[in-house]
Amino acid sequence: MEQKLAGRVALVTGSGRGLGRAYALHLARLGADVIVHDIDAGATAVYGEGESAEEVVEAIRQLGRRSLFVAADVTDSAQVGAAVRQALEALGQIDVLVNNAGGDIAAEGGKPQPNDCLEIPERDMHAVMDRNLTGTMNVSRAVTPGMMERRDGRIVNVASVAGLHATTIGPIYAVAKAAIIHYTRCLAAQLRPYGINVNCVSPGATLSARFLADRPHLTPERIAPKSRLERLGQPEDMARVIEFLVTDLSDFVTGQNIKVDGGQLA
Repeated sequence: MEQKLAGRVALVTGSGRGLGRAYALHLARLGADVIVHDIDAGATAVYGEGESAEEVVEAIRQLGRRSLFVAADVTDSAQVGAAVRQALEALGQIDVLVNNAGGDIAAEGGKPQPNDCLEIPERDMHAVMDRNLTGTMNVSRAVTPGMMERRDGRIVNVASVAGLHATTIGPIYAVAKAAIIHYTRCLAAQLRPYGINVNCVSPGATLSARFLADRPHLTPERIAPKSRLERLGQPEDMARVIEFLVTDLSDFVTGQNIKVDGGQLA
């Protein structure tokens, strides 16, 4: 694979498992040193994707890249600030930020119950907004000063197709993702004079351990591809779009949201 990110340092939030893990490994294959992040090292084990986030760090090092793990609850700006300082002390700078951490997760874990506009428990409502929107904002605020000083950087926020249409299931999650899309536009406008590209990807349904665990009704027959486009997404489908957004292929692209769903919601 061409080393398009050689000499660059990337931070991928929520990369101890799932899609974030795939993004971190993909950026490492492109030559980047990668900071692996999650709420704690044991988050990797929740859906059976390994024992610890340190395994992701080791996989990146096996590719010949520098890597370390930092822990932080992205909803807590003090924890985020400490994690970013730890990363900067170890690797010097952050050139690429992928704000991947999030999810439709209740305050105590699992899906909010009920999970609609009006009956969702208030605590869960705040938890979903904070895990997604506030977390994205907290990490962006911690990382961008260094990018602004160097007048260079790439930020990719991860939203969802859920933020692009009305839904009665998980609407607070959808609202948070819609807000991330607009935050992307606003942040892009503010950082444009500094030469910092800020964009967003909105994945459709994508195969991951958490996706399958939340949908036990999905049998192999039901998820079998019907065609190249009529299928569930794979993590690499999203990672390749992120590759476009963090390399020179997208030098003149900022403030955009790219829907990656095989045209399902076209």
